[in-house]
Amino acid sequence: MTHFHSMNSDEIREKFLNYFEERGHARVSSSSIVPQADPTLLFTNAGMVQFKDVFLGREPRPYTRATSSQKCVRAGGKHNDLDSVGRTARHHTFFEMLGNFSFGDYFKREAIEYAWGFLRKVMDLPADKLWPTVYEDDDEAFGLWQEIAGVPAEKITRLGKKDNFWSMGDTGPCGPCSEIMYDRGEEYSCGPDCGIGKCDCDRWLEIWNLVFMQYDSDEAGVLSPLPKPSIDTGMGLERIASVVQGVNSNFDTDLLRPIIARIEEVSGQSYYPDERGFPHRVIADHARACTFLISDGVLPSNDGRGYVLRRILRRAVRYGRKIGLNEPFLGRVAEAVIARMKGAYPELEERGDYVLRALELDEERFQSNLDRGLALIDGLIGQAASNGWSTIPGNELFRLYDTYGIPWELAAEIVQERLPDMAFDSSGFDIEMATQRERARAAHKAKAGMGEGFLDYEDLSLPATKFLAYETMSSSAVVVVLAAPEGRTQVVTEGEEVEVVLDQTPFYGERGGQVGDTGEIIGSSGRVAVTDTVWIGNNIVVHKGRVIEGRLSAGETVTATVDPKRRESIRRNHTATHMLNAALRIVLGSHVRQAGSLVAPDRLRFDFSHLGSVSRDELEQVQRLVNDAIRHNWPVVTTVTSYQEAIDMGALAFFDEKYGNDVRVVQVRESGRNFSMELCGGTHVSSTGEIGLCIITSEGGIGSNMRRLEAVTGGVAEELVESRLAALEAAARLLQSQPLDVPAKVQALQEQLELERKKLGAMQREMAKSAVGDLLGKVEQVDGLSLLSARVYVPDIDVMREMADWLRDRLGSGVIVLGAVIEDRPSFLTVVTKDLTSKGLHAGNLAKAVGALVGGGGGGRPEMGQSGGHDASGIDDALIKVRELIKR
Repeated sequence: MTHFHSMNSDEIREKFLNYFEERGHARVSSSSIVPQADPTLLFTNAGMVQFKDVFLGREPRPYTRATSSQKCVRAGGKHNDLDSVGRTARHHTFFEMLGNFSFGDYFKREAIEYAWGFLRKVMDLPADKLWPTVYEDDDEAFGLWQEIAGVPAEKITRLGKKDNFWSMGDTGPCGPCSEIMYDRGEEYSCGPDCGIGKCDCDRWLEIWNLVFMQYDSDEAGVLSPLPKPSIDTGMGLERIASVVQGVNSNFDTDLLRPIIARIEEVSGQSYYPDERGFPHRVIADHARACTFLISDGVLPSNDGRGYVLRRILRRAVRYGRKIGLNEPFLGRVAEAVIARMKGAYPELEERGDYVLRALELDEERFQSNLDRGLALIDGLIGQAASNGWSTIPGNELFRLYDTYGIPWELAAEIVQERLPDMAFDSSGFDIEMATQRERARAAHKAKAGMGEGFLDYEDLSLPATKFLAYETMSSSAVVVVLAAPEGRTQVVTEGEEVEVVLDQTPFYGERGGQVGDTGEIIGSSGRVAVTDTVWIGNNIVVHKGRVIEGRLSAGETVTATVDPKRRESIRRNHTATHMLNAALRIVLGSHVRQAGSLVAPDRLRFDFSHLGSVSRDELEQVQRLVNDAIRHNWPVVTTVTSYQEAIDMGALAFFDEKYGNDVRVVQVRESGRNFSMELCGGTHVSSTGEIGLCIITSEGGIGSNMRRLEAVTGGVAEELVESRLAALEAAARLLQSQPLDVPAKVQALQEQLELERKKLGAMQREMAKSAVGDLLGKVEQVDGLSLLSARVYVPDIDVMREMADWLRDRLGSGVIVLGAVIEDRPSFLTVVTKDLTSKGLHAGNLAKAVGALVGGGGGGRPEMGQSGGHDASGIDDALIKVRELIKR
């Protein structure tokens, strides 16, 4: 037999892929961890995810059998078992899935032959250690294992639906499974009842799952044979490596041991394979997941994938504390991940700086809050214990996350270390989080002026509106539905608000960030001014507006015409948005991901992910690139192709968007190559020269690792340039200089003004100092103490403070109240010498009382207080009444 330890994981991966290539399988690269065009999945969690549409017959490929090593993440959603990571030998958030696939080509016989051949002949695993399982009713697979592999019937275990039947969803392709278990030996047995399907101990290790996709399940659960049965298999690289390398845990394989070694190095704490090494295992696993997720474009945030990443990252930081890592450390661990995995996944090294920077920023942010958050958790634990709580309330969990960034799952894990039976109101946390999001959503909708439709059009079972916006801006159409505020109607008349659904339309309905068209719908006896167009579910386009002439009836033929000038402005801005995206990726890096956009006739807005700020120089580079492309008048080409072909071409896509079989690709062609290429359903110019000019008007942060850029194009950009030039020329005339000399002239004037300010301040201080002698002559005795209550003339509170200090030093013992009008408002400063504060006099309380006399308030320390108000005319009366306040 082969000496197991001689084969490292890179060799295992390569031998697997090569083995199936030799058997006619196309080697397919791993897809992104973020599933493209499948918003139903948080992460790619199996090798078959990138082939999902191929299995469903929606997407043709140039091959019928494939093999891959897929990077996967299982965390969040139904894979919510983070607390198991590090406690067991095989739980991971990130792992690699080796797989071979048949799309209607071979079936059970070949799948079993290939699997057995690889394990026996390539991996050289002993036959007596391999125990297949089959679905309880799958007699065919049961017989094939005996025929092909010579496995005795008593070594083949039949298991039920829970273990050995797989489905893609509630309906659709499904079929029985056959798992291959590896017997690690009796020394790992859990007892006399140990056996496959009976226990979950470390003796029986599942290393490969063969899925026989042979049925289609309908909503009633009825199974029908698929015309082309297929194969989907998955074998975890970490698991097969642990077997081949003869180690007890995935964490002892060469995939994870170098990362643990780096953790030992940065922490100074040795790793042990028992409970003492739990923090090392958590950090090693989570560092891998964080590194791969960030490399594939996920950044820490408050929801979705970003929230899961943040949970993983912050759990790692918390366990770093357990081994003395109180300063940011994940970047150094990620360096070991990149060094170990860059051979198989070169994108890790290409995006390494970006990964390390993202980790550093979020870890620093969390570390600064962690101590306060942990103290609050300690308080919660004490409160729960003393009050006999059985559940930690959801609002408390939300406060921990909202204020200190501690995900509730991490808080729960910390609490349960001391209170193992404590429950957590996770639904309450979800409600609080949803409420916060709804508030933000409502604020956004209110700001954007978004409203509801008159009808629930999705429930009307209407045929899809034929979409003509790419071809024309005017067409005939038939009125399918008319709706007024009161509901559906057959006729609308002049003055009424109306919503119109046509059988076909040249109007673009608001979608993908592009606002809806406006224009007119003209019938034989009436006219509707369309003020907005929206695209709703089932591809229905609704035209919103008002009847401005005559009447309109359901069923009549009309002419629908888009406002051409407004549409042209929208087209310019939409194409410019694509070009800004491309330019940002060139200047800032390929990590830039579109996170949202608004394409309106007068402006465009583009939200994107980026770490840190964007410098003025970088913005100028972006703007220059876009305007260079405009001047070159490059063609803008739109084509319709399959989704996979578009992605293979290099088109950018929204990860969270659900695309159909056919997609529209918009390309800005630069001398035979693409300057920009995106999947997009919007309207665009035919060449970049039509944009005219693009000016970036603003750029700034809008959240964690999120930026927003705004710009204008065409005539709006020209008007902006003209207005700015006019303002510059006006400033030049006022400054009696040339326009290009204005900045230097303004700077010189600012420096001169600052110099004059300093001179004036010095003069005012001298004048105030000279007034001290006169003020001391106004000191009076009130109940045996010295009181100075006087109006002074000073430019600001700082000079009044200096004056009070001089007076206190000269007075020695007493109370000083100075009043002045500063910026048209009454201001007071009160001073009580230390010998009098011990007798109960308090400058802050006195200041508050004086401020109340002029309609305001104040406060301060025993020795000094400050107050102010609104009624400057009452300042002298207030100073006179200080005597009475002192007596009280």
